[in-house]
Amino acid sequence: MPERFFDTPLGLMTATEEDGRLISLDFVGTGSVPGRSDRTPLLLETERQINAYFKKELTRFDVPLKLSGTPFQQAVWARLMVIPYGKTATYGRIALEAGRPGAARAAGGAIHRNPVSIIVPCHRVIGASGALTGYGGGLDRKMALLELEGRS
Repeated sequence: MPERFFDTPLGLMTATEEDGRLISLDFVGTGSVPGRSDRTPLLLETERQINAYFKKELTRFDVPLKLSGTPFQQAVWARLMVIPYGKTATYGRIALEAGRPGAARAAGGAIHRNPVSIIVPCHRVIGASGALTGYGGGLDRKMALLELEGRS
């Protein structure tokens, strides 16, 4: 599968495609060594859109996605995609809208397994109290992404 590594203001990211659709986008972990960096049209477009997002020139992404998960994970990820730029939602609200009222923890688990960070904006989900909770890329990055989008 083609894969591309690229720098962002919040660290190195890696994007992977399969069958012409993006299947993963995530920050590279500390100590990881980048491998090859393919230059397919989709991976280059993903990098371009992510860079435009960080420059505040883009608020909606349009790269084709292929998200593999359970029906509940799919429902949660679909809900994440409609949280507007600069807005947030709670885990409980996402669970309710995904058809499982009271399943905030299960929604959190599905959000944690989001394979395409930033584009599927899991950073826009906060605790019921308004506190920043959980983010695979680290709470410092979650805070930075929310601040970039105008949330304090």
